[in-house]
Amino acid sequence: MRKSQITRKTAETEIDVTVDLDGTGQYDNETGVGFFDHMLDQLARHSLIDMKIRCKGDLHIDDHHTVEDVGIALGQALREAVGDKKGITRYGACLLPMDDALVRAALDLSGRPFLVWNVDLPTSKIGTFDTELVREFFQALSTHGGITLHVDALHGFNSHHIAEAAFKAVARALRDAVETDPRKADAIPSTKGAL
Repeated sequence: MRKSQITRKTAETEIDVTVDLDGTGQYDNETGVGFFDHMLDQLARHSLIDMKIRCKGDLHIDDHHTVEDVGIALGQALREAVGDKKGITRYGACLLPMDDALVRAALDLSGRPFLVWNVDLPTSKIGTFDTELVREFFQALSTHGGITLHVDALHGFNSHHIAEAAFKAVARALRDAVETDPRKADAIPSTKGAL
């Protein structure tokens, strides 16, 4: 039941996103941006959220609209799939090493979007991909997913490793946060009674 499909069409992008929170990490992502597809695959695989994303964007301009708008649509899909948040763990955190990189991610499916981003990517490009778009994606995901998200790169000198560790760390934190709490599967995880 914790599934969602979002379609988003603008003058810049046409996007279809399907997610299943109770999946096994199956992925089928095609945005036209190779490195970004690789990162979305990591996000699905390590969160165990089944994810299918199709995006046709104005790549003749640059990758910005595609990456940001996929973040918007994916955030909306996650927010819809988690529903009223009854029974979820709500919080998740991960300290993830990848070779030279060590990235910490912590998040709260609070409904209150906020991004704290302490990640320095030492190069401006990973292949042809603008590294500044990594933050743009997570800003859009946080805002439209209603997620309080903190990401800190503690070590690293290789931009590819740092970026990939960030996606994997957020994925693992998200996996924990959307899991059903076996001790409180029938309750909203808040003293307010709503999130």
